[in-house]
Amino acid sequence: MRLNLNDIIGRPGVRKPFAFDLDLAGISFPQVEKLDTPFAASGYVENKAGALELTGELVTSLTYRCDRCMKHVPVRKTYPVTAHLAEKLIDEENPDIFLLENGAVDLDEVFTTAFVLAMESKFVCNADCAGLCITCGADLNDGACACKKEVDPRLAALQQLLDKDE
Repeated sequence: MRLNLNDIIGRPGVRKPFAFDLDLAGISFPQVEKLDTPFAASGYVENKAGALELTGELVTSLTYRCDRCMKHVPVRKTYPVTAHLAEKLIDEENPDIFLLENGAVDLDEVFTTAFVLAMESKFVCNADCAGLCITCGADLNDGACACKKEVDPRLAALQQLLDKDE
């Protein structure tokens, strides 16, 4: 979605609100099983003393697979979005600056970039998730499995000392 900002350029203190559904069908994350709701983007662009600042949020509900125990986890996510808009780029090192084209900003680009940068690299159902047993595949969140723990061959001599003490 392109948002024309010509009506607030040069008018400090003026805000322009926006709201739209963002289509991220072309982006995939292996852990995300499905999107339960579309990506709803909303916010405003404000002229702050001649500088244009975008403030908004991206909200969705999705179901992902836990990286440790493989359970399906439905979650509602809200990603805050802040960006600076400019007609010409002065600082090429700043990723939070987006260029205007003929006084308009491409909101799809701004929100897609914010989502990709904010997306977690690991999804877990909770911080204490124990995961799966690497031998039998049992969910360790439900309790210990029946597998006998294998001793690292490098520590086998120490294990023999412990076995003698018993």
